[in-house]
Amino acid sequence: MVPGGPDKQVLRRFRVVFNAVKTHFQQVEKQAGIGGAQVWALSVVQQQPGIRVSALAVAMDIHQSTASNLVRQLVDRALVKAVRSDEDRRAVQLHLLPAGQLLLDRAPAPFTGVLPAALEQLDAATLARLNHDLGLLIAVLSAHTGADLHTEKIPLASL
Repeated sequence: MVPGGPDKQVLRRFRVVFNAVKTHFQQVEKQAGIGGAQVWALSVVQQQPGIRVSALAVAMDIHQSTASNLVRQLVDRALVKAVRSDEDRRAVQLHLLPAGQLLLDRAPAPFTGVLPAALEQLDAATLARLNHDLGLLIAVLSAHTGADLHTEKIPLASL
């Protein structure tokens, strides 16, 4: 492509997106003292007291092992408590502790991150086009670099 052509313009737009995401996660970490994915998990537990780890994974659209690791970190920091269900001792229900609420009170919104929040504001047709076009880009990346397609279930804050 020609210098400054469409490929350069798209690259610049990706830089703006990546910088916005990175800046937000840096602000979260600075103000809350924990990572963005942990803040998002805390907010889900706050909204859904008693949620199970599997449901947390679904709510955050992440792999269950990733959700388990997030929960372990939150429990270790005494931000969330994990309570075994009376009906099924294998099932763990999550509850926000006061320290977790204090942390959420000082964390910058949106708790889900700026990119998911921005995507929610786009109309269905725009999202469909974006999904299609990003699929094409990912296919090219995968063909040239062997890009790991399994990373789609890892929160951006963890990348």
